Amino acid sequence: MSSEGPEADAARAEVRDLIAAKGHAVDNARAVIARLDKAFANGDLVKTPDLMTYLDDLDQALDQDEGEKLGGKSAEAARFIMRAIDRELDSA
Repeated sequence: MSSEGPEADAARAEVRDLIAAKGHAVDNARAVIARLDKAFANGDLVKTPDLMTYLDDLDQALDQDEGEKLGGKSAEAARFIMRAIDRELDSA
């Protein structure tokens, strides 16, 4: 069952704004993860199995070694995964 109420609506809107934001996809993805973590911790959104899978995938796409820059493949993967997160938000 999806979360309802103004807090859930606000969290979804903010995540969608972060997904659509101008800027580097890797930076946007990190902001999406942080905002979803906050929404889960506050109880604004519920964790769905699909959403958790997408966040796991996003974490792997953003994994880097110290000093390593994330490039094209990470950014493309982040964009793809964030689109999936966007589709799943209404279920969260």
